[in-house]
Amino acid sequence: MAKEFTYRGKTIDDIKKMSLTEFALLVPSRERRRIKRGFTPGEQRFLAHLKKDKKEYRTHCRDVPVLPDMIGKTIKVYSGKEFIPVIITAEMIGHRLGEYVMTRKKISHSAPGIGATRSSASLSVR
Repeated sequence: MAKEFTYRGKTIDDIKKMSLTEFALLVPSRERRRIKRGFTPGEQRFLAHLKKDKKEYRTHCRDVPVLPDMIGKTIKVYSGKEFIPVIITAEMIGHRLGEYVMTRKKISHSAPGIGATRSSASLSVR
């Protein structure tokens, strides 16, 4: 049997039953402060949409902490160019949504072209 996931000694079922203020005591200090100071109106609207029974959501709110209500849902987070789907799992609790969507592409350089170095400058193009 697989080991049941716990977050700071609490099971997922226990965490889902907690209020937001009780949950804030479990997360790291930066997220705790974020929850205690409240959410912006746009973030409150996003969290209200999460409470509905839909499975997919689109958002620009990259700095919202992952809350227990989000587990099992697919949230499309804006990367600056497109919405990238993120499936929220229990291990993501306490992190922010933007951590799972990269804003920059990984660069992979190919071979240098003709004229890129001194030795290749004298080669003919043909």
